[in-house]
Amino acid sequence: MVAYVIIPGIDGSDEGHWQSLWEKRWGPAAVRIAPASWSRPDLPDWVAAIQAAHEIALRRDQQVVLVAHSLGCWAAAQWLEQDRPGTVAAFLVAPPDPRGPAFPREAAPTFLDLSARPLPYPSLVVASEDDPYCDPTASASFARGWQAQWHLVGSHGHINSGSHVGDWGTGAELLRGLVDCWAA
Repeated sequence: MVAYVIIPGIDGSDEGHWQSLWEKRWGPAAVRIAPASWSRPDLPDWVAAIQAAHEIALRRDQQVVLVAHSLGCWAAAQWLEQDRPGTVAAFLVAPPDPRGPAFPREAAPTFLDLSARPLPYPSLVVASEDDPYCDPTASASFARGWQAQWHLVGSHGHINSGSHVGDWGTGAELLRGLVDCWAA
């Protein structure tokens, strides 16, 4: 078994978002970050929130998988730049392009200058063909920079509640594959 740290994007994930549905299913095995700056994301605040959630998750299980969406992918990558005992994998869904035209520059200025550097744990970047915040070429580039696997899931927008993926079975299978590969 593993514990999961849920790392949503701006404003968190609503109750219809796949992250929230998975969190309910996982029960006490899941810990959601709680930054003070949900709506105007501050990178140091989000990184500290990941650290706090990770500490709680480690008390529940010896191994932790990060499950990040959107801006949460960048916060997770920043947090992962150091060796994090107990962390085993990172599932990074729909990272936005900080240099792209749709990036919320004014709301998240501390995320603007980030670049994808190698992550020390097995990681998977999942992207959509028609994500308004990141085109497939950019998401593939991030995956290469993070030295992560990359998977394109078709046309699902930003892979959020508005994408109507519900419990997102495809994502759950991809996450299970990542965890199984790590455990093998």
